[in-house]
Amino acid sequence: MIIKLTEIIKSKHYNVSDREQNYVLREVFINPEHVVCLREDNIFKKLLSEGKLMSGMHIKQSFTRVYLNRGQSGIEMTVVGPPSSVQEKIGSTEKQLLKG
Repeated sequence: MIIKLTEIIKSKHYNVSDREQNYVLREVFINPEHVVCLREDNIFKKLLSEGKLMSGMHIKQSFTRVYLNRGQSGIEMTVVGPPSSVQEKIGSTEKQLLKG
């Protein structure tokens, strides 16, 4: 089963006057079976507190770095939400064995 998360990425548009890169949100769909690790991403939390991310985000927002297996290599992305919330989304798709 595929799940939907919201990824935060650097925009390709560079504002020369501010010397800052802008960030944008986009939907990303991942297969939970390929998730290897989840960690809180404090870099984006710091950028948010410094006002360097997009306006409109709550100052207490958390971010999670998601590590995915890609065979020989891996891929990582930062998504919006705390690790516990992301884990709940991933865990809700898993089938559990009932003890009986």
